[in-house]
Amino acid sequence: MAVVTWKEVLLLTGLVVGCYWNSLSCGFVFDDVSAILDNKDLRPSTSLHNLFRNDFWGTPMAEERSHKSYRPLTVLTFRLNYLFSELRAASYHLLNVVLHAVVCVLFLRVCRLFLDKTYSLVAALLFAVHPIHTEAVTGVVGRAELLSSIFLLAAFLAYTKSTSSNHSIVWPPIALTVVLVAVATLCKEQGITVIGICCIHEVFVAQGFTLPMLVDTLRQVLLGKDGFPYAVLQTLLKLIVLVISTLLLVIIRVQVIQSQLPVFTRFDNPAAVSPTPTRQLTFNYLLPVNMWLLLNPSELCCDWTMGTIPLVESLLDVRNLSTLVFYTFLGLLTYHSLRYRHSSAKTVIMALSLIALPFIPASNLFFPVGFVIAERVLYVPSMGFCILVAHGFKIVSQKGRLKKISWLIIGVLLTTHAVKTFNRNWDWESEYTLFTSALKVNKNNAKLWNNVGHALENQNEYAKALQYFLQATRVQPDDIGAHMNVGRTYKNLNRSKEAEEAYLVAKSLMPQVIPGKKYATRVAPNHLNVYINLANLIRANDSRLEEADQLYRQAISMRPDFKQAYISRGELLLKMNKLTEARDAYLRALELDGTNADLWYNLAIVNIEMKDPSEALKNFNHALELNHRHKLALFNSALLMQESGEPKFWPEAKRRFLTYVEEEPDDANGYFNLGMLAMDADENAAAERWMRKAISLQAGFRSALFNLALLYSQSKREIDALPVLNELLHHHPEHIKGLILMGDILMNHKKDTQGAKVCFERILRMDPTNVQGKHNLCVVYFEERDLSRAERCLEETLAMAPNEEYVRRHLSIVRSKMAAMSAAGTPISSAEVATAAANEEKQKSPQDTEKVSKVEEEGKGGKAVGNGAGNVENGRKSCAGSVRSVEGDQSEPLDGTNERTKSTQDIKDIEEKRAAALKRLEEIERILSGD
Repeated sequence: MAVVTWKEVLLLTGLVVGCYWNSLSCGFVFDDVSAILDNKDLRPSTSLHNLFRNDFWGTPMAEERSHKSYRPLTVLTFRLNYLFSELRAASYHLLNVVLHAVVCVLFLRVCRLFLDKTYSLVAALLFAVHPIHTEAVTGVVGRAELLSSIFLLAAFLAYTKSTSSNHSIVWPPIALTVVLVAVATLCKEQGITVIGICCIHEVFVAQGFTLPMLVDTLRQVLLGKDGFPYAVLQTLLKLIVLVISTLLLVIIRVQVIQSQLPVFTRFDNPAAVSPTPTRQLTFNYLLPVNMWLLLNPSELCCDWTMGTIPLVESLLDVRNLSTLVFYTFLGLLTYHSLRYRHSSAKTVIMALSLIALPFIPASNLFFPVGFVIAERVLYVPSMGFCILVAHGFKIVSQKGRLKKISWLIIGVLLTTHAVKTFNRNWDWESEYTLFTSALKVNKNNAKLWNNVGHALENQNEYAKALQYFLQATRVQPDDIGAHMNVGRTYKNLNRSKEAEEAYLVAKSLMPQVIPGKKYATRVAPNHLNVYINLANLIRANDSRLEEADQLYRQAISMRPDFKQAYISRGELLLKMNKLTEARDAYLRALELDGTNADLWYNLAIVNIEMKDPSEALKNFNHALELNHRHKLALFNSALLMQESGEPKFWPEAKRRFLTYVEEEPDDANGYFNLGMLAMDADENAAAERWMRKAISLQAGFRSALFNLALLYSQSKREIDALPVLNELLHHHPEHIKGLILMGDILMNHKKDTQGAKVCFERILRMDPTNVQGKHNLCVVYFEERDLSRAERCLEETLAMAPNEEYVRRHLSIVRSKMAAMSAAGTPISSAEVATAAANEEKQKSPQDTEKVSKVEEEGKGGKAVGNGAGNVENGRKSCAGSVRSVEGDQSEPLDGTNERTKSTQDIKDIEEKRAAALKRLEEIERILSGD
């Protein structure tokens, strides 16, 4: 038995790289989206224990909606990919190519057990380039096949060394075989089938039995003529060990899946829910179809579900002939291999075992699976097929006149397969290219039309996507998912009426609840999203909120573990201000998924609405414990700490804002709030830097511009504030606080009474009842020495605000001054009056009023994500989290216009400055009275 040489390894590796190098440019498509992009188990923030508690797609095995595919070691390799390259697809594809090359080398090693050096290499070369493998190699989720195959072949090679040269049992290789089988099974379920391959090898190859010999031995034992031969006893002992090991693995596997099979519907596998004999005829017909794909892989399709292969409903269906031919050919090969002891028979029986046994779990013959045909499950069976082809080539090439022709044929076969594989890889470049290529093969599969629509939808080409979704409903009128897609697309096109009609059609197709019968066994879990989608659509109308709530409750009644329904209902209840019920909805969702950081975040939002900030902060912290870089929890918890007015929270708030801006470096709100924290802490340089950063990211950021100008004013840098205020008023010409501050600076620092007058007059045009703007205009009249007009102005101001004592005193001063100057018969000089008014205004405006503006600055809102819930008054909003929004709505930042509440310290500062202003006013009044 020749070993594999390094030249052969290089040849196989080079051929694999040549066929699959273009797969490195492919992205994540089809099932990769669920297994990679949406699978939290890949993230370092998720505990490694979750890999052994969840299925292949990241769903807890205990949940009814779980696919029950337990492949933790495969997911572990995805996680390693993520560790080195996160979600860059090229590294995932590269590792798949490397694994395929490893499988090819191991397969060559196995072929050497049954074929000579030349023909075993032919079998390995054919396996390396066979186009049927593109789904397993180029599709990232196909890694489960690759890893399982590596350990399956390794287990088989280990077992072949379990018999010594003197025919005694060698136990270490058997123990290693059992371990490798367990590992193969943890990569994919079909790995356990290698036990059957080992049993067949032991009986018909290692021991050299034929079927007649076994029958004769059994007859002799039953007749009592002879006992079991020693060789037979040894074989039985080894087989018993293998069988017991298999049973233990099966028992463990059953325990892992909670003794439940996954739920599949007629859309996944129509024959599985068909009556007899349709079910049996169809499933048996699928066997020759799979064999034909191995013989002629010219038309490959990524999805063979739904109507791809019409049901075989009658014995008269002509397709039954292909089933008959298949079984006849298989029977002849099996008879040949089991009847004789020569090497050809051993090669054939091992090839058939490699074809049949790994395919049985996917054959639908013993239990239904979630597909009709899946090309990737032919990865291991194709090994047996390649051995048969190489063995047949060996027989033909040994006939003198056919030798050259046979070599020419095998050369053409390898070349055409390699070219087909290379070209097929391009189909996997994107979801659009993949599904459009599938439609060229089959136009009767509504799922393919839907998936092309999804690909266009992801590119925001909703009008084109709608045409594909509508075609899906025509191909399969009872496809609930297709009608849901139509509804969602109409919604994205702002055609709410048509969207609602489509959702209602989908809802009418849902199976009715039958008392005593489990509902989930008759409906795909994602189809229940029709209730969520419809509720999300109609709740945009405030008069239909109760109707939307009824839909959420209906979905929950059908599936009590429907987490998304609780989340969506919690958002609705928050909008309806039913805070206690909203809290209960989120608590129920947390019972189903306590490790979901987004749910803890949503609960914190409810706590804020319930005026319970301490509990809200606890729940924000829960979210951050689960995901320390949860952006919304970072931002809103820091905001909550800042709004508390407690300086002890400011360092942690700053740390969280800094982490937030690391995650969202282009979000101006993060830098703005860092600036506000710095202002609170009197760190003016830092505050200026953060405000400038926010303004650079968001031109015309109202709150940042105003507070930066206010910072300059408070820091005695009034001249620097003017260009900032000009920019503010350019973007927001009706910003009253900005106009007041600008007028104050122009009058008191630039001595530009005309400019100040323009500012105050603009305020009064926008808001004639604005007391501060009116009073400041009166001060301008003082500066212009128009005392009579100033008197009328102050009278009007006092009428608007009769309780403002400083306006009353100013009016008294003006009147006294006018009387004194009139009695003296001298020209009126209002210098002192103007000085008094200006000083009063100077102290009142920037400190007593504009400082209030500082603590009432805008833009301090949280960011919002979700699936259509209404805005929460404090600028925060619940989020739908990692569970995909059934409507697909995107997250949007708030516009940064919400005002912040005054802190206790700010109010204290304001009162102190007000008292100082009044004291200064009294001094001015004494001077004026003595004039």
